[in-house]
Amino acid sequence: MSNAYNRPDQLSPELRKRVLETARRLGYPGPDPVARSLRTRKAGAVGLLLTENLSYAFRDPGAVGFLEGLALACEDAGQGLTLIPASPEREDVAAVHRAGVDGFVVYSVPEDDPHLAAVMERPVPVVVCDQPRLDNLDWVGPDDRQAIKAVAGHLIGLGHRRIGVLCMRLARGRNDGPATVQRQANASFHVQKARLTALAEEFSEAGVDWTTVPVVERFDHTLDSGASAAAQALEIDPEITALVCTSDILALGALREAQNRGLRVPEDLTITGFDGIPDAERAGLTTVRQPWLEKGRAAGRLLLETSEPSRPRHIQLETQLIAGATSGPPRSGEEFWFGP
Repeated sequence: MSNAYNRPDQLSPELRKRVLETARRLGYPGPDPVARSLRTRKAGAVGLLLTENLSYAFRDPGAVGFLEGLALACEDAGQGLTLIPASPEREDVAAVHRAGVDGFVVYSVPEDDPHLAAVMERPVPVVVCDQPRLDNLDWVGPDDRQAIKAVAGHLIGLGHRRIGVLCMRLARGRNDGPATVQRQANASFHVQKARLTALAEEFSEAGVDWTTVPVVERFDHTLDSGASAAAQALEIDPEITALVCTSDILALGALREAQNRGLRVPEDLTITGFDGIPDAERAGLTTVRQPWLEKGRAAGRLLLETSEPSRPRHIQLETQLIAGATSGPPRSGEEFWFGP
């Protein structure tokens, strides 16, 4: 009977079918998976550590694309997938300790996240996706600095110097408002820090005093957050000609706020995003497209490779600037404006 469940290739299809039918008739459900895992010391599953509540994996378009790619890699390897939420506002790491998995894919957490520390205590392989980028762990993600520099170069080339920035959370502590230069420099979310640092460098080289640029942070990654952040940035500086958003979700919210204010995009206000999610492409958003599906698949393949790597592996994914319909020159008469 054991072969029918564990080594089906050892039996003919007809014999295996008869064995399984007999087992069902006798009320035998098959080998106990817990007992099997104790014997083999393998759980047969990959753990995905999220930096959000569990529902985020099915709500955020980028996370959905990444999750699909990771699931495909697990399917190819005959492995299961266990989702492990790591809310940034909770310190309890029991879910990491309890997870019956053979390895972890860590999806975009801050460097000081206690769940990440708990994962690294487990004697299993770990692959980090996006952030943090650590020398001793496998990593998959885009070059965020160069990708956002392409956006900055595009806007500078159009003539924009008076900009505002809408960014995702910079640290585990909630802040819904302006992010000071010091907070930007001390950000524990490496992706956001890299994007802001690159923007500051590019616009400073173009003559913009970065300390005067409104950088508005939102803790929750939603359309409403993008809309309210856009409203706040425009209240801080009504003369802004471009809003640079560090995600498409924030940018789509900013587009909604611009529409509510009767602002024409891009004639009155240029808006850019980052990610290349389907809704952004449908809206004609100027953005950076990153390969979400391939990111998940690459992370899964790295984790599930049977050979032991001699050193940590880093896979840097290609991005593409999409110059859409939401970017254009500044309002008439401001093309050559350089001052505050």
